[in-house]
Amino acid sequence: MFRVLNKVFDNNQRDVARIVKTIVQPVNALEEETQKIENLAEAFMALRKRVQEGGETLDDVIIPAFALIREAGRRSIGKRHYDVQLIGGAALHQGRIAEMRTGEGKTLVATLALALNALEGKGCHLVTVNDYLARVGMEEMGLLYRTLGLTVGLASRDLQPHQKQAAYACDITYVTNSELGFDYLRDNMAQSREQLSLRADTPLHFAIVDEVDSILIDEARTPLIISGAAEKATDQYYLFAKLIRRLQKGEPAEPGKRAEPTGDYTIEEKGKQVHLTEGGISKIERLLSLGDLYSPENMDKAHMIVQAIRAKELYHREKDYIINEEGEVVIIDEFTGRSMPGRRYGEGLHQAIEAKEGVKIENENQTLATITYQNFFRLYNKFAGMTGTAKTEEKEFLDIYGSDVLVIPTNRPILRKDADDLVYRTRMGKYAAVVNEVQEMHAGGRPILIGTASIDTSEQLSALLSQAGIKHAVLNAKFEAQEASIIAQAGRSGTVTIATNMAGRGTDIMLGGNAEFILGEAIEQNFGISRFAPEAEAFIKAISRGDPEAERLGMAIPGMVPDFIRQAQKLQSDTVADRQRVQELGGLHIIGTERHESRRIDNQLRGRAGRQGDPGSSRFYVSFEDDLMRLFANDRVVAMMDRLGMDDTQPIEAKMVTGAIEKAQARVEDRNFGIRKQLLEFDNVMSVQRDTIYAQRREVLLGSDEDVEESTEGMIADFADMQLAYYAPLDQAPESWDLDTLRTNMADAVPQLETYDFEALRGMSPDAAHAHLMEAVADAFDARKDELSPTMLNSLSRYVLLQLVDQHWKEHLHAMDVLRQGIGLRGYGQRDPFTEYKFEATNMFNDMIDTLKGEVTKYIFRMQFGQQGAA
Repeated sequence: MFRVLNKVFDNNQRDVARIVKTIVQPVNALEEETQKIENLAEAFMALRKRVQEGGETLDDVIIPAFALIREAGRRSIGKRHYDVQLIGGAALHQGRIAEMRTGEGKTLVATLALALNALEGKGCHLVTVNDYLARVGMEEMGLLYRTLGLTVGLASRDLQPHQKQAAYACDITYVTNSELGFDYLRDNMAQSREQLSLRADTPLHFAIVDEVDSILIDEARTPLIISGAAEKATDQYYLFAKLIRRLQKGEPAEPGKRAEPTGDYTIEEKGKQVHLTEGGISKIERLLSLGDLYSPENMDKAHMIVQAIRAKELYHREKDYIINEEGEVVIIDEFTGRSMPGRRYGEGLHQAIEAKEGVKIENENQTLATITYQNFFRLYNKFAGMTGTAKTEEKEFLDIYGSDVLVIPTNRPILRKDADDLVYRTRMGKYAAVVNEVQEMHAGGRPILIGTASIDTSEQLSALLSQAGIKHAVLNAKFEAQEASIIAQAGRSGTVTIATNMAGRGTDIMLGGNAEFILGEAIEQNFGISRFAPEAEAFIKAISRGDPEAERLGMAIPGMVPDFIRQAQKLQSDTVADRQRVQELGGLHIIGTERHESRRIDNQLRGRAGRQGDPGSSRFYVSFEDDLMRLFANDRVVAMMDRLGMDDTQPIEAKMVTGAIEKAQARVEDRNFGIRKQLLEFDNVMSVQRDTIYAQRREVLLGSDEDVEESTEGMIADFADMQLAYYAPLDQAPESWDLDTLRTNMADAVPQLETYDFEALRGMSPDAAHAHLMEAVADAFDARKDELSPTMLNSLSRYVLLQLVDQHWKEHLHAMDVLRQGIGLRGYGQRDPFTEYKFEATNMFNDMIDTLKGEVTKYIFRMQFGQQGAA
């Protein structure tokens, strides 16, 4: 009954049937007509015109587009998309995760969705796990794209900025996940449009992530981080701590008594602010031998001096902080009086306090930019993924990315036989059994692939196989290209291969070996041309087909000799004969030496056998000493083995045991998902802040002069409005307004307001007073524009905004890191750490934005220029 219900409610089967009816069958109906088209590029560009100019959607043109792409594959690279590959392409276009078994041709499937979405002209990315796969994918499928009139590029790490721009400007770009993420972060640290790598208009439009489970689940545990040495040297903090001792604290200006503030600086305790007087600025410039404290090159020094004064005058030992036994400055919670280990003041204040106290200044590498893979890929307008194993992680894909998994049927039925696990008492008993099975199968000539969970296990098994006299290959993760070569030949008779991880190898294990791969490598080594060059590819295809034209095509390769052609033909005939032999022996045999905590990893290993209807088999060997077994196996099971007199050589083989292991794996997967989800919840707080900062920054970097002027004027108005709200709030009577402090703060930031009659505001209605002062600020901005000229003011605004945003964002990132590390301690006080984190992070961000607006205002009005202009 349950089988019947599952069939009735099988959404996967229903979705596949719908795609077959609405897309696959219509595409097949067009095939004969499409084959008659002489110029595929012209026909495909006509579809682009319909999408970009005719107002049609991609769904409107998907049928003719898929038909053209399939025909381009057949003509250019000799590969015609199977019907099941059309299903996969449709799933990718829909933004879904396509689960396709190993050997089903995911590389070719991706061309369907990439080429279709490239019709919009906004750039598409194929994201892979390593440079080797990115390069091979681009070269192998490049001819197909070019046949359709599309451009294709490779964004590798060794490219110069202008080369990166060209790669991302292509219709389709192949790139690794890490390089793509770092390019995004670097773009958001750029100081000019010329430094951008990604497209300026549509940087993240559409992406297909290959081995999506590896990238978005396994690698997503660690965020992408660009870090660098802290730009402020510790000796500068000590220098400024000594310097400010030579400055005199003064009193702010007071109407009727003092027209100007006294001393070198004044403080405002209510808002914990410091204001340098004109005399103080001159004194500092003299003491430091500086021309202008507020010049572009001295911006950082001015900020550090203000923080040093704040540390001296406004933050006090035993009240705001303590020095613990390790000599660290520890903040005291102003509400509870408890110390908060791990918390640090932001924006250089904590370092200023450390310098004041003469303790060691923490000066570790500073985070300059960071983002998690989860939040990065959610920035795309649409993204999809493909892998051989994703269904077990569908809950995570759905919850975090909003993408479900569609299992694509195989082109041919799977003939692989998966045996039940064999469970042994000890690890060494298990290894002995593995070696025995390898010896038996190796003697018969079957190819064997041994999967291990760690490098240590690989080395142990390698030593045991060597002792048994069995020749074998061990994959080394340091050489990706060599790994692909080893895997390509792992299906030859008598081959034994040990591998630690089978995801993302990029090369199928073909029974009898992969003659095309070997021949391609030989051509590259002997004649110095890529196997994907048109003449090389034509020769390789002819050899694989046994085409009589192979010799003529081969001689078109520069340097080719007849002897090489004869060797290539013999290699192909030997491969065909060996393939038949291996098929008769039962195909590739998979041995798993340990169950991984994720079923997905085990399925990746199993999936290497039985590709495209080939025979094959698999079996996992497990011991009670394995980590996973300890999660569910108890002493009673071992005691039962003792009562039955079972020793290390006698295994348990039962579906019940296999089922119990899979249940344990499911529990571990759920636990790991919970951990990742919790980490993501914390990162989502930062993500909102990062999006705000990057959007502001991008507007300044790429916006028009009018946009920059509007943004700058808006920040100045916001600063003035904050000061008004704080010192002259609308809901309070004018008699209670603190106009003295308002005058000090506003005149400090906007010197043109030094002659403004703040006291006259009391005689106006609250609304009129606010409007009058805001008008005065706007007039000061207009005067500054006339003084500098609009062009120079815009140059100044761009420079100041980018510099200050970067400076404050870096310091905020550091403060957030420290907050995240210590927030767990709040749980001991019966407070929810995440709620506390969200509350404090929001306050920290708002404070940073408020400070930023104040500093922007001050620099816009106070920065002076030499003969060479702004910067």
